[in-house]
Formats: sequence, structure tokens, C-alpha cells
Amino acid sequence: HLKESGGGLVQAGDSLRLSCEASGDTFSSYHMAWFRQVTGKEREFVASTRVGGTTDYSDSVKGRFSTSRDNAKKMTYLQMNNLKPEDTALYYCAARDRIYTIPQLHTQYGWWGQGTQVTVSS
Repeated sequence: HLKESGGGLVQAGDSLRLSCEASGDTFSSYHMAWFRQVTGKEREFVASTRVGGTTDYSDSVKGRFSTSRDNAKKMTYLQMNNLKPEDTALYYCAARDRIYTIPQLHTQYGWWGQGTQVTVSS
């Protein structure tokens, strides 16, 4: 079970930090990621942090967003800086079993949160 929090309405240039809390005892065994989706569009990869701590980012957020994880707290985070109106979306936290090796493919994730809305006004 995954639960996101931290979304909201901000202005362009502002920052937000999303959090994702996981339940269960095996959080440290899963790769974690953030995706986002705008109504009517495909779910888009944003960032991931692998079991070993390696991170991946989409080109659209590289340099502005950073992701991290705290295995002891079973949490993963997405720090979003210099937000732009095009970042407006429903943001999802997701978990991927280690046998799946492509972080950008949403089909490789077996667990999803309900999402938290981020709206950036211009």
C-alpha cells in the first residue's frame, strides 16, 4: 500500500515536496518511482530511486526535481523546485519489483498510490 501527500496549488517558480509512505516490511527491496498524469494523456515517468540508491529522471524535470528514499521510514520523496505550469498533473508514487529493469515503463510497476494533485499557476 502506497500513500502520497504534499500536493497543492503553487505559483510558477515555487517549490513543493511530495512524500510517499509505504506499508509492509519489504520497502527496501523495491525500486520506487514517481509518475504523473494529465487527464487524457499517458502516464509519464518523472523520477525513480532504485534499491541501491541510484536515481533516474526524465529530461523534463532533470535539474529541477530530486528524488530520495528513507528505507527506515519506508518513505520516498520528490522535491520539486522551480515549478512550471506544465508540471501540473496528478502525481503517483509506484513500486517496482527488482526483476523489472526499466524504470521509465509504468507497466513494470505493480503497486501504485492514489495520487496527489499538483497545480502550478503562471
